[in-house]
Amino acid sequence: MALFKSAHGPTKGCNEPSRASPSARRRSGHSQPQFGPVSGLRPANIRPADVRPVTAVLGPTNTGKTFLAVERMCGHSSGMIGFPLRLLAREVYDRVVAIKGAAQVALITGEEKILPDTARYFLCTAEAMPTDREVAFVALDEGQVGADPSRGHVFTDRILHMRGRDETMILGSETLRPLIRRLLPHAEIITRPRFSTLTYAGPKKLSRLPRRTAIVAFTAQEVYALAEMLRRHKGGAAVVMGSLSPRTRNAQVAMYQSGEVDYLVATDAIGMGLNMDIAHVAFAGLGKFDGKRHRRLTVSEMAQIAGRAGRFQKDGTFGVVQLGHDAVSTFEPEEITAIESHVFPPLEQLTWRNARIDTTTLPRLIASLDERPPRAELVRGDDAIDLAVLKRLAGEPWVMERAHGRGRITRLWAACGLPDFRKTGAELHARLVGRVFRHLSEGDGTLPAAWIASEVAALDNVGGDIGQVADRIAAARTWTYVAHRPGWLADGALWADRTRDLENRLSDALHAKLTQRFVDRRTAVLLKDLKIKGEQRVEVDPDGSVAVEGEVIGTLDGFVFT
Repeated sequence: MALFKSAHGPTKGCNEPSRASPSARRRSGHSQPQFGPVSGLRPANIRPADVRPVTAVLGPTNTGKTFLAVERMCGHSSGMIGFPLRLLAREVYDRVVAIKGAAQVALITGEEKILPDTARYFLCTAEAMPTDREVAFVALDEGQVGADPSRGHVFTDRILHMRGRDETMILGSETLRPLIRRLLPHAEIITRPRFSTLTYAGPKKLSRLPRRTAIVAFTAQEVYALAEMLRRHKGGAAVVMGSLSPRTRNAQVAMYQSGEVDYLVATDAIGMGLNMDIAHVAFAGLGKFDGKRHRRLTVSEMAQIAGRAGRFQKDGTFGVVQLGHDAVSTFEPEEITAIESHVFPPLEQLTWRNARIDTTTLPRLIASLDERPPRAELVRGDDAIDLAVLKRLAGEPWVMERAHGRGRITRLWAACGLPDFRKTGAELHARLVGRVFRHLSEGDGTLPAAWIASEVAALDNVGGDIGQVADRIAAARTWTYVAHRPGWLADGALWADRTRDLENRLSDALHAKLTQRFVDRRTAVLLKDLKIKGEQRVEVDPDGSVAVEGEVIGTLDGFVFT
């Protein structure tokens, strides 16, 4: 099989062989496997694809799992990879385009679809993977997300049922190993060792954090507060959160990667494979709100985040940041040992939801979605937002009146799949979904252009503070998603272009506002040059403007510098 070497840099670890070493294969405990169906699942939940070969590539962060999958995919005539984040799908899409050319590569997420007629390689979010398309190679990244109570059922379905014609890979943490052995007993398991060492460095004050540090917090408010402190002490910081659009995120990351700022403040979104030059990860806390309660991070979650430090063969460190006189959260000794040695408690169950739904009637649809898992290794998770919205709408008399026949019920379920980008909760989100379904179930079955136009126009405003612009981006993502749904709009392509342009304008404005608020260019330039310890190029213009290395830092009026 032909392999490639990308000239455009690594994707989750590069310059590594396409196949695991013989020692790694021996550690896996498998030779040439025989492949059979998914053991113990009821016939209704088995697809013919389940008898095809599966390889599970397991290991901690910075083991090159995703790079291996991309390499293998590009050696096949066609392929598909599912990712947990839109940002990751976009990042790998750009890599594969550089190798195969734009005409052969597709990007499919809920909000973005680049689908050339000649596409043979598909980079997708896990939810958006076209399950009816046959390709030679299929991979799923971050398979351990299958244990997530909200969206894990999607990953579990892909693990059990998505297969490539010739090769399938499941990438993930070692915590998946026992479940892979039980659910896919004939799968080959390959272990990938980490390329670099990860070491605990203890607590550090903000002023003592080393260059190339990422501070991780768990709310937007904490991220902004930390970025403001870094602006005062270190000249500024880039900001990365899962809610940022790819355009804003890429601009912020570019600022960090170029060395314009030496610090990054992020939510735990950086734990999912985003590759940056990070030497040290500092936790601002060790607990988060998971949607139900505030809890301590699991040791696996800690390791996923800490593992962003030290990429490829560069060693990394992790610790906590001490803020003022507040009591600092500390790692327990056993947590430190587990993170440094990459040994964690195995997952005991994956979240499951029946994917073979019954759309003959609305009650049967709900009953099929509420079906109990067929095995002890699978467990019902929380009602995801789509099911929670469906149950709320099912209590509306007008919905029951309209939701009859497979076509209407299928449309209702598709409308419930509209993500709650605005994070308003099931009750408020159900109102928007209900309005969408009302339009889809009357007239010509499309959403009125005038309604979409008014909603989009109301968002076309780059004014306001960071939070207001971020909220508009979230709302714009809603209409981008709508525009990409087949048959929802009379001219979906037109509205997809308009909403993408709107999101780009808002994203550029958000990047500018983040930079203006959290980067003191004057301090950053001075600190950068002090760090280099070379001669600084200082210029004084006739009007008194003083610039250091091309950056204006003030004005000289006589002997007064301002």
